[in-house]
Amino acid sequence: MAFRTLIDSATLANLLAQDPSVVVVDCRFELSNPPAGAQAYETAHIPGAVYAHLDRDLSGAKTGKNGRHPLPEPDALRATLGRLGIRSGRQVVAYDQDSGMYASRLWWLLRWMGHDAVAVLDGGFAAWTADGHSTSSGVETTPAATFEGEPHPEMLATVEALPAFVASPGARLVDARAPERFRGDIEPLDPVAGHIPGALNHFFQWNLAGGRFLAAEALGQRLRESIGDAEGDRIVCYCGSGVTACHNLLALEHAGISGARLYPGSWSEWSADPARPVERG
Repeated sequence: MAFRTLIDSATLANLLAQDPSVVVVDCRFELSNPPAGAQAYETAHIPGAVYAHLDRDLSGAKTGKNGRHPLPEPDALRATLGRLGIRSGRQVVAYDQDSGMYASRLWWLLRWMGHDAVAVLDGGFAAWTADGHSTSSGVETTPAATFEGEPHPEMLATVEALPAFVASPGARLVDARAPERFRGDIEPLDPVAGHIPGALNHFFQWNLAGGRFLAAEALGQRLRESIGDAEGDRIVCYCGSGVTACHNLLALEHAGISGARLYPGSWSEWSADPARPVERG
């Protein structure tokens, strides 16, 4: 059985005891302190886990116009995933400190590259330790593999296509940032405050209760409060830089609303061009 959205700590512990081929990837990170995730991993992590850094491993080169966390080039991503020991047929489990906001980025990248056997640890490392499971320290490696996946362009929305998409019938452009950032009250990370005209707000934290995802049915109801009755393939998700938008994509998939796309450049790309319109409120 492949796990494709979420996995709890007890199930993961049993899986690791039965299947040594499972690849566990620690994705802990702090935007305000980029080294902190790797330092936390070295201090304590799930036994056997390898570490992936948001900036170095799960993002591509920045140009100043393509956002704060652009997608990696496929060849570079294939090399990274192979170095982490990921290949076809292997179950992958990603985790971060708690909410899944960084682990969901790896979850989405793997699916984009055609690898669907990937799940996020619900509640992250906090849940793993709270549930009494053991940890390891130091840096671990796994034998390199050959990752041969190919990107799926239909899972992306480009900046050029967004205006026409927003204007089309039944479309929902969903912003995962906190409401005060969506409204433009504050903007701590990007030079311009506001949101893409026509967007709706579904703060990624609304997918959670007590640091863990809502049950699938409740999650679907909560998402519908924000996005209405849109079909999955009529939804595009974005955020500040294409990271927490993946949390909403994971939530949609777990709730059975499939087919939504990612605008990877997100607000940091959109707002980098002063000619693009901005909406506030």
